[in-house]
Amino acid sequence: MAEVINMPRLSDTMEEGTLAKWFKKVGDDVKEGEILAEIETDKATMEFESFHDGVLLHIGIDEGSTAPVDSIIAVIGSKGEDISSLIKGDSIPEVKEEPKVEVKEEPKVEVKEEPKVEVKEEPKVEVKEEPKVEVKEEPKSTTQVQPKSESNERILISPLAKKLASEKGIDTSLIKGTGDNGRIIKRDIDSYKPSNYGHFTQPKPHVKESSYEIPNNTMRKAIAKRLSDSKFSAPHYYLNIEMEMDNMISFRQQFINTQNIKISFNDIIAKAVALSLAKHPKVNSRWYDDKILFNEHIHLGVAVAVEDGLVVPVVKFANSKDLPEINLEIKDFAERAKNKKLNPSEIEGSTFTISNLGMFGIESFTSIINQPNSAILSIGAIIQKPIVKNSEIVVGNTMKLTLACDHRTVDGATGSLFLKTLKDYIENPVSILI
Repeated sequence: MAEVINMPRLSDTMEEGTLAKWFKKVGDDVKEGEILAEIETDKATMEFESFHDGVLLHIGIDEGSTAPVDSIIAVIGSKGEDISSLIKGDSIPEVKEEPKVEVKEEPKVEVKEEPKVEVKEEPKVEVKEEPKVEVKEEPKSTTQVQPKSESNERILISPLAKKLASEKGIDTSLIKGTGDNGRIIKRDIDSYKPSNYGHFTQPKPHVKESSYEIPNNTMRKAIAKRLSDSKFSAPHYYLNIEMEMDNMISFRQQFINTQNIKISFNDIIAKAVALSLAKHPKVNSRWYDDKILFNEHIHLGVAVAVEDGLVVPVVKFANSKDLPEINLEIKDFAERAKNKKLNPSEIEGSTFTISNLGMFGIESFTSIINQPNSAILSIGAIIQKPIVKNSEIVVGNTMKLTLACDHRTVDGATGSLFLKTLKDYIENPVSILI
């Protein structure tokens, strides 16, 4: 019996999906577990597996087209099976009728004949004759009058000076002669120096305005909508803090040397954030119109930049995982996000989000809260700069963090206490292991 394949709901916020690519065509055999298509959602582009064996009998949406969740995208069944009742208005007979109408239309031949004869004959004769006589004569006579100055007076110049000016390409109308009656003589040509801001005769390359368009994909439209909703519905405020990173740098290198695991600064910060959230559950919260939900579990969203936008995979129960586990999970998420291999469950359910642009040299920035989270942490680059230690100015390593908070759930004092705890962990990273 034939099975109808509907547009799946691949995320809790997904309302429609774009069929990015079909890996099968009508008539192909399909086995359970085979990749059927690539679907672009509001959060990522994901591969869609077939849950049935059979033959692909019908494709209900073309590549690049968008369809709402639960609409028919394909039918899988037995070869030769009648599926017209399943696909209803999107039946195969209807699809075949359109080419028949297009092929049988003969008016297309009649409409195209006469215009070609009438439009192209006469204009070619009339337009090309007269311009040759009228346009090209008068400029010659005008050009011959030009060797006079702007005031229509004859330029007084000696034959030798005229010859030298011609050889050097000097416009004599720009020279004030020092001879009798303002006559231009040889020394005027020899001493002439063009102004730095004078006329430039050298042609410049032709430059014109240009631009190009790229249609907004499902992910980009969803990002725009969700961030706009977040920015304009949640009253954002920002807390900034600068941290010393010398101890963190030493800790990371010792950990790599002893454990032979190349953890990143982002891994250490992620662990420190998770531990800090456990001590400040008000930051790990969610706003509802009639209540505030305080999450006891800590699911840490880690923003990953991909070609189409931004994906936020989630490290579940991050506070209970050690540094090697967090390192492997974030690395795996980042790799699969760029290859569009993330599962829907891996990008849902975050309670707090971190975003790191430090690897691009950005010292500090502010992020828009990834709702339904109440806060997001922006991580800047590690910068060497003069700092004061033990009443002395020394060169140290620092990093700036910015916490964006929803004021409906996180008050200023609450956010500040969270950052103080986070600062203690980062500046004393050994405490993360205790």
